[in-house]
Amino acid sequence: MKADPAVQRRLLDLAQVDAELSRVTHRRRTLPEIAEIAEAEKLVRAKQDALTTVETALGDLDRDVKRQETEIDQVRARGDRDRELMRSGSVGAKQLTDLEHELATLQRRQAALEDDLLELMERREAVEADAQHARVELDKAQESLSDAARRRDSALADLESTETKRTAERTLVAKQFPEPLLALYERVRAHKGIGAALLQSRRCGACRIELDRSALAQVKEAAADEVVRCEECGAIMVRTGESGL
Repeated sequence: MKADPAVQRRLLDLAQVDAELSRVTHRRRTLPEIAEIAEAEKLVRAKQDALTTVETALGDLDRDVKRQETEIDQVRARGDRDRELMRSGSVGAKQLTDLEHELATLQRRQAALEDDLLELMERREAVEADAQHARVELDKAQESLSDAARRRDSALADLESTETKRTAERTLVAKQFPEPLLALYERVRAHKGIGAALLQSRRCGACRIELDRSALAQVKEAAADEVVRCEECGAIMVRTGESGL
């Protein structure tokens, strides 16, 4: 294939645009914020699970406290009724003795229940402190996730802007080439990643391999308008004064 040397040199402009577009694609896939978000999401789930566990324990304690308070109220009410009967003077001696015995038992029962309630309240206070700490930790984890997401979105927006500009630029540059040359460039780029590169100091700019004597001799013998390709990577080698021929 033949192409004017000046047209071949413009392939370097196209290759430069394509290289930047490739960097954008690679950058989009490998943004550090993506891995950071994945870790942040794992941390948020862990903090949510921890909060759920402690809030469940807190709920259980609240039910235990309520049940204990209800039982204390019932014992206290029974004691009040017994004392009211004793004060009424309407009971006989035997019933009075029974009431006194029951009242003493109720007082002991109430004291034991109140001790248990105090212990439950102390446990609840400790668990509530754990819950507050878990909420703070979850808030921190969620804020870290939000911050990473904001930075990712900002980086993606920048990449999108660059890609849009370079894609428009590529469209204009690509129109400068005859169809056969552009088709060759596109085939090589699709297969190898780089369609064309500068032959610089006897080294292919695409694969960075220095041409051996035989390959170099063939390139030297090729006409200026001959489209030459690297034997190693297949890329179109653009010859300029820097090629060292």
